[in-house]
Amino acid sequence: MSTATLLLFILASAVAIVTPGPTVLLAMSNGSRHGVRTACWGMGGAVLADFILVGAVASGLGVVLAASEVAFHVIKWAGAAYLAYLGWKMLRSDAALVLPAAEPGAARPVGLKLGLRSFVVALTNPKALLFMSAFLPQFINTQAPLLPQYATVAGVLALMNILTMLAYATLGAQLVRAFQGSGLRWLNRVCGSLMIGLAGTLALYRRSGA
Repeated sequence: MSTATLLLFILASAVAIVTPGPTVLLAMSNGSRHGVRTACWGMGGAVLADFILVGAVASGLGVVLAASEVAFHVIKWAGAAYLAYLGWKMLRSDAALVLPAAEPGAARPVGLKLGLRSFVVALTNPKALLFMSAFLPQFINTQAPLLPQYATVAGVLALMNILTMLAYATLGAQLVRAFQGSGLRWLNRVCGSLMIGLAGTLALYRRSGA
């Protein structure tokens, strides 16, 4: 992959990555509830899922998903149901956004839970895999070794995703300091509503040509 191609890939990817999606909303919610450090566990789960998705594209599984009606709908509805469930939990949360100081010694168990949650959300989004299947090959030189190119693409995507989620997690943590009481509950309800909205768009999503 040439330097020019890599720069073009970074610019094109930035447009899609900075747009708020499920993992970004989770990062902001995690940052506001548990602090940026604990929210990093969720970022790790999302990035791990991204590596798997890039690997699926490289191995041709994205094409299989695009061609399989059953596989597409199973993943789509599982992802939509899980997003709706997370959104519902946010809306129902009376504890609102819990300050990190209120959870002494609980960082690791909470972090593992956040990591698994973000991993599942990212992995059960067929839109992401179908998008990568159509997007990534445009920047791959088929006449050159594929593994180093896909490894580079995966690394760049991981770094950009981490920076984006870190920014949103930091924003969430700062909002904790800016708001108190009902303001915190309001933020939780906004994140929950957006999550349910994303679940609805995923449920209505159709493959091109379907």
